[in-house]
Amino acid sequence: MDTAAGTAADRLGFRTATEADVPPLVELVESAYRGDASRVGWTTEADLLDGQRTDPEGVAAVVNAPDSRMLVVERDGELVACCQLEHRGEHAYFGMFAVRPALQGAGLGKLIIAEAERLVRAEWGVRAMHMTVISAREELIAWYERRGYARTGEMSPFPYGDERFGVPRREDLQFELLTKSLG
Repeated sequence: MDTAAGTAADRLGFRTATEADVPPLVELVESAYRGDASRVGWTTEADLLDGQRTDPEGVAAVVNAPDSRMLVVERDGELVACCQLEHRGEHAYFGMFAVRPALQGAGLGKLIIAEAERLVRAEWGVRAMHMTVISAREELIAWYERRGYARTGEMSPFPYGDERFGVPRREDLQFELLTKSLG
């Protein structure tokens, strides 16, 4: 592990989000995926989608759902990342993963996804993690593949016309299911 990631890991704290976290979580997710601010990092969707990535109602729904949790990641007391974890029987769903754009590329993502996988195995006893990624996001999919996720070829449509998920800049957007066995 490189020194930067090792140092970051030593100072990371993980906790479950509360209602009070909703506004800063919305800001974090938006900053990682939409608008010019997101271009600082490599996970931007700004070339694919305009508009919002999420909203307070969407984040609050994850925070309050009984089989779901929003994992908050803090470093030295500052919100630096988050992800959604949802218990779906034999597997967990991983979504709404966001790392502050200026901190992307330093190894935080690897540490966070590993903790998310550990947590769902320990708390829910699930055997697999599932996620959906916009299929046009080849670089992001390759990153997940390096973490052990496999492309399934199973596609689902992008919710065109529902601006809660963004305003598409292309007409060929769809989601691909990626899965990983957690042993």
